[in-house]
Amino acid sequence: MTVIRKALAVGAATVTTAAALALSAAGGAQAANPCWRSGSVWYCNNATGAKVYAGANTGSEIGRMYSNPSWFVCKFDGGQNHGGPHPHRWVYTQADNGKWGWMSDNDISSETDPLPSC
Repeated sequence: MTVIRKALAVGAATVTTAAALALSAAGGAQAANPCWRSGSVWYCNNATGAKVYAGANTGSEIGRMYSNPSWFVCKFDGGQNHGGPHPHRWVYTQADNGKWGWMSDNDISSETDPLPSC
């Protein structure tokens, strides 16, 4: 009888551990950390080398963003659909070459909801 109880206890512990790990993994998929404000701009984590475009609805690349994190001024919800969690969102910034333009929200890993609207 003792052997059966030990086997049941080990089995129950294994199931409990597996369930806890599954819940932990599911709970680990949290929302991205938000962008943060510093002075008059917002800093967000972004993809290094992300393209910056002349407009939210044009494919004309004007520069790249090699810094990470980078700073942004505002967001625009209404641009060309490019998929992702905010499929119409673009953010206004200054590319590393000094030209002003728009970066796709898909190239930003921080949550851009806190940015003000343009």
